[in-house]
Amino acid sequence: MVKQSSSAGWDPVLIVSQIISLQTLHYVTLAVLLPPLLALFAESSSLEYEGGAANVGMIMDWRHMAGRPTSTSTDPWATLNSVWSGGKQVGVGEVEDRWNTRLDPRRGWIIAACWVGASCADVFFLYTIVRRPRLILDFTLTLLFNHLLLTTYYAASVPTSLFFWIVMVVCAVLMVIVTEQLCVRREMREGLAVASGTASRAGEAGDEVEMGSLLRRD
Repeated sequence: MVKQSSSAGWDPVLIVSQIISLQTLHYVTLAVLLPPLLALFAESSSLEYEGGAANVGMIMDWRHMAGRPTSTSTDPWATLNSVWSGGKQVGVGEVEDRWNTRLDPRRGWIIAACWVGASCADVFFLYTIVRRPRLILDFTLTLLFNHLLLTTYYAASVPTSLFFWIVMVVCAVLMVIVTEQLCVRREMREGLAVASGTASRAGEAGDEVEMGSLLRRD
């Protein structure tokens, strides 16, 4: 999804390295933001049932953001059956009955807010790593597309939540618009600096030519 112009050269190793770096930094930022905020503001008992604030599913499972149940039972017809969430057994029988219809609505909003915060950090990462304005859209869509693939694989289902898609669109728009503006301003500053330096050197060369002509006249 990321393109390079033939004039600038196409370096697949560089492109793959940039994609991996951005994806890793994005998830590291989420891993820093999510656990403390979930521990502070989410319902503790429901959070513990889902594996805790540091559970990788809080990042990778789109159903947490959408406020949908994530646990599944190994035998839906049994009275005492195991309940699994994020690849871990979290309860049996009566525990499933207790939590089957109980969800924490605050958790989805906290995760969405952390995604927006991570997108603000992604602006800096894109500005530093990618640099060129015309590539910002490609790298942003690549990052979100990779997450879509990963969360679909982790949850074993394609995201069907409107709230999830709204958050993804907001994050994409934020990253693209802000980063492109910053990159364009940097290129304008660098272009003005180069033009100023060239004009200065041209002026010095002109003075030397003029002085030389005066000396020849003398």
